Amino acid sequence: MNIASSSIKEPVDGLILSNTFRTGIVGLSKTLAKELAPDQILINTVGRGRIGTDRVAELDQIRADKLNVSYEEGRKQMEQAIPIGRYGAPAEFAKTIVFLGSFTNTYVTGQALAVDGGATKSY
Repeated sequence: MNIASSSIKEPVDGLILSNTFRTGIVGLSKTLAKELAPDQILINTVGRGRIGTDRVAELDQIRADKLNVSYEEGRKQMEQAIPIGRYGAPAEFAKTIVFLGSFTNTYVTGQALAVDGGATKSY
């Protein structure tokens, strides 16, 4: 089960369009990062893992219904697939974005960063 990981790093089962388009965006970002770096313009891609949002709760309920388990059991299964053992908070994801877009970031460019609690198995 790899649905806790980010599709910018590895394909997620059942997400054909996302897997296709997100890798294209990563390639575009990498190209722009190289072309714009001489002008001190930094370009990065950030992918999310399981972040505790209302939409993720909806998806968890759909998955639980399909598996005929309670919402709590379904979510517990998903959290166990994440090395850190829980979903990320929206604020945790936002902190990464804020750093990359701030004047504090002066050197990180051309990166594809997964904010996913360690769920992505690839580099």
